[in-house]
Amino acid sequence: MSVRLAELVEALGGTLEGDPEQQIDRLAPLEAAGPRDLSFLSHPRYQPQLAASRAACVIVAPAMRAAAAQRGACIVADDPYVYFARATQWWRRRHAPPPPAGVHASAVVHPEAVVDASACIGPLCVVERGARIGAGTWLKSRVTVGEDCQIGARCIVHAGAVIGADGFGFAQENGVWVKIEQLGAVRIGDDVEIGANTCIDRGALEDTVIEDGVKLDNLVQIGHNVHVGRHSAMAGCVGIAGSAHIGAHCTVGGGGIVLGHLTLADHVHVSAATTVTRSIRQPGLYTGMFPIDDNARWEKNAATLKQLHSLRERIKALEDQVQNNKTERA
Repeated sequence: MSVRLAELVEALGGTLEGDPEQQIDRLAPLEAAGPRDLSFLSHPRYQPQLAASRAACVIVAPAMRAAAAQRGACIVADDPYVYFARATQWWRRRHAPPPPAGVHASAVVHPEAVVDASACIGPLCVVERGARIGAGTWLKSRVTVGEDCQIGARCIVHAGAVIGADGFGFAQENGVWVKIEQLGAVRIGDDVEIGANTCIDRGALEDTVIEDGVKLDNLVQIGHNVHVGRHSAMAGCVGIAGSAHIGAHCTVGGGGIVLGHLTLADHVHVSAATTVTRSIRQPGLYTGMFPIDDNARWEKNAATLKQLHSLRERIKALEDQVQNNKTERA
């Protein structure tokens, strides 16, 4: 299972400093790497770990070339983290290739569904009537793709994900909930990855849309009629409520929430556990967490927060009074 460093550099590029015949058995984090492992240094602040590492070879940026070469073999790349990502892909293709294209015997594919011949439909998957699965897409075990939903090319959908369940839509009549039939579908672009047990609801009238290159972690909830722009990414347990519009190249940290009918501009980044309660029209990093504290202090701070509105009104009244006094004196 080992490979020569020369093979890796030939496939991925970069500049090798050291023995091209060095054998690599696995990829490993810097602090845990052994004498036949490949690792990477993503930031100069980890330089002490570099000096102490036993790795056979470390991927580094040009600025770290001298320090890495002093220690041992290194591969110099403009972006070590991206190079390492490419290395993991290359390693997976060599050592654990995906299963062959086709439909697993235990999967259920409706006769009116369209599955590209190069797609892989895993064990216990369900692809319902009118659904379309694109070229090179891989549905892992127990994935459900609902009626008329579309998944583009080269997507990966992990175990247990549900694409196209009904959105949460009800009208109230005399205290009783009346279901709004969800008549839209879900359209997913190319090169999208969807984590385990993530749910993407179908639209009520128009489709829920996930554009090209979007990455969704495990246990993400995408409500009906949400639109997620290209190359956006969301970490585990994010919830996007219905009809929200997320721009391109956005990120939402783990446990973040975006309320319904809001808009996030392109390049908006939301910190973990933040609840977005208003539209964000300008790119940037936004945070709305209430810091953790011991319970007694937290309760006092929470009580103070409840008084902020009345304090604001009192301050405004005082400012008005001061302004009136100035006007009278003038």
